[in-house]
Amino acid sequence: MHDRVSGRPNGHAALAFFDDQHPPAGDFLADVLDGFSRQPKQLAPVYFYDAAGSAIFDEITQLPEYYVTRTELAILDRIGPELATLAGPGAVVIEPGSGSSVKIRKLLDSLSDPASYVGLDISGSHLEAACLEIAAAYPELQVGAICADFTQGLDLSHLPLEDGRRVIFFPGSTVGNFEPDGARQLLAGFRQAMRPGDAVLIGTDRVKDPARLIAAYDDAQGVTARFNLNLIHRINRELDGTIDPDGLSHRAVWNADQSRIEMHLVADQAQEFHVAGRTFQLREGESIHTENSHKFTQESFTSLAESVGFNVRSTWSDDADLFSLHWLEPTAKA
Repeated sequence: MHDRVSGRPNGHAALAFFDDQHPPAGDFLADVLDGFSRQPKQLAPVYFYDAAGSAIFDEITQLPEYYVTRTELAILDRIGPELATLAGPGAVVIEPGSGSSVKIRKLLDSLSDPASYVGLDISGSHLEAACLEIAAAYPELQVGAICADFTQGLDLSHLPLEDGRRVIFFPGSTVGNFEPDGARQLLAGFRQAMRPGDAVLIGTDRVKDPARLIAAYDDAQGVTARFNLNLIHRINRELDGTIDPDGLSHRAVWNADQSRIEMHLVADQAQEFHVAGRTFQLREGESIHTENSHKFTQESFTSLAESVGFNVRSTWSDDADLFSLHWLEPTAKA
């Protein structure tokens, strides 16, 4: 079911359309109770990003150890003319997640007379605010918004989009936060929404020295530790939790077999705690697994992309091969 708003009604004055696909909201309590009932215990990283968590993550992107954001921005700066050629004039840029306004503005500024920008996010209020900012900054651009869960596929068929090449922009190595099957499903969903000639511009964090990776997720200032522990504070505040955050330590681990960084909260001593009236036990040394961030080689990402019907047309990396951006185009359907 879709509620589409076009033009100026219903408060969306600066947006060409606001398509509300009524995505189901995540159930924070149910997911936390389920995660604490598992062995090993785990929490879903989607719940990191309340207002406090989002602010702490912005701090992380500025840390000297966290190379991801500045490296990707530098690559975008360098390859702007190539992106303009690949996308052509009048491109329609589609951004699942509607994340960093700095990155999307770099891309829009690089392109030749882009026709449209479409943001997608599961949070309608965040989405509208982000898209209104883009609309204000680019008054000649058609700006629309889709409130949807993009991990379940993209439905663009009914939208009043311009006719240019559609470029799905998915930066930040967000694809690495999905488990391998989830990443495959995500890219397959992008592929299904595309026409011949459309493209995906996607960022991936590369496999590198484990010490460099661990430092990026366990910085000297302890900002990432605050980010991880903020999830515990949120549980205590919103779900009537009694977890002692001072009894937990942040830990980042490189899992070479799975090619991923894992974030954990490890109990410094045993504790009993409650969430919404349910009682749980943590043994000394037991960990709560809070996030995975998968890293890619050129070969592993190419294999992933090709498995769902993409051709990797171009790849750009920094001189140290810390991070890559890839231009994917759909292969001809059989």
